[in-house]
Amino acid sequence: MGRRRNYGRPINGIIVLDKPAGVTSNGLLQQVKRTFFANKAGHTGSLDPLATGVLPICLGEATKFSQYLLDSDKGYNSTFVLGAQTDTADADGEIQATQDASHITKKDVEKALAQYRGDIMQVPPMYSALKHNGQPLYKLARKGVEVEIKPRAVTIFEFELLDFRPGKLAEVDVKVLCSKGTYIRSLAVDIGHDLNVGGHVSVLRRTQAGAFTLEHAHTVESLEEERGEQLANVLDYHLMPMDKAIDDLPKLDLDDSSAHYFMQGQAVMDGRVYRLGDEGDTIRVFNEQGQFYGIGTITDEGTVAPKRLVNYT
Repeated sequence: MGRRRNYGRPINGIIVLDKPAGVTSNGLLQQVKRTFFANKAGHTGSLDPLATGVLPICLGEATKFSQYLLDSDKGYNSTFVLGAQTDTADADGEIQATQDASHITKKDVEKALAQYRGDIMQVPPMYSALKHNGQPLYKLARKGVEVEIKPRAVTIFEFELLDFRPGKLAEVDVKVLCSKGTYIRSLAVDIGHDLNVGGHVSVLRRTQAGAFTLEHAHTVESLEEERGEQLANVLDYHLMPMDKAIDDLPKLDLDDSSAHYFMQGQAVMDGRVYRLGDEGDTIRVFNEQGQFYGIGTITDEGTVAPKRLVNYT
């Protein structure tokens, strides 16, 4: 059986989507791939179907750097409902228990939030894509299989109370800036547990993923409408440079000779590397004309060795 042909354009860049609620991240990825007629695409970490907001999609060679967006800090605005616990820790799940939250005050909530700022240990929800013995936890949860989930270290840089609406089912609007791997649903569950009333997420909107914010985001509908019956390249001006995903890394511009050997997979000597970082650090590499060549690693010999190269052919 022959190899499957890879249809589409060899286009490189990042398009930032404003994901709507009720759709999967992979479904949105496939829509974008068709709209841009791209031969390769990948997202940078799934958002729950309930969630909306920033979802960067990497096209072409940009997929080589998607891991850096997976590892980046994230920002969210969310609404927690206090007084009800669900099996999925969000409003898409079945209610398991309720408890009158009328006595909860804004001061109570602020005190609870304060315990989760900084470095914390967090238990991910059962309904998540994390794997146990090769099986996603959500598949085990759907079968009614319970497994022990070990706490993980995460960092909550900001956890701000935006609004509080008291009642039997009290609502708490929060702003969160956190490290990779943080589950906002787990924060809602933990806050509800601390207040002895249970809690879950009813609204979740990602406002930031690494360098990308809602200001960069487009809806799939707006992209499809703009393209209409035209060729896909009419949308290319929306693409952001693929190195935008790693723009926090130091930058090195190589002369043409060094750039040539670097692109051949060879480490090249450059006296400036130690001003950019230490041995083992990763840097962005460009040629003299400003074309992005990929990322390299600083060696103990004062060279920069190719780590991941862009293929422009």
